[in-house]
Amino acid sequence: MESLKERTIVADMAQKFDLAPQQIHSWKREFLSGAESVFESKIKNRKTQAEEEKDQLLKSIGQLKVEVDFLKNALR
Repeated sequence: MESLKERTIVADMAQKFDLAPQQIHSWKREFLSGAESVFESKIKNRKTQAEEEKDQLLKSIGQLKVEVDFLKNALR
């Protein structure tokens, strides 16, 4: 997280955590390359929920239309 914030230089972080600077660079690069997928999955879930809601609404509309048609025929 400190590496992402970029408030301190990598050499200081490496010394603080007793790591090689290359390791910090590697972890940062790996995190940034995979971070997009975290947000994509949330967006996909939202789309899925929206699609499910749309399907449910369309089903309700269809059912109401059938009921209206039935009642129209019953009144004739």
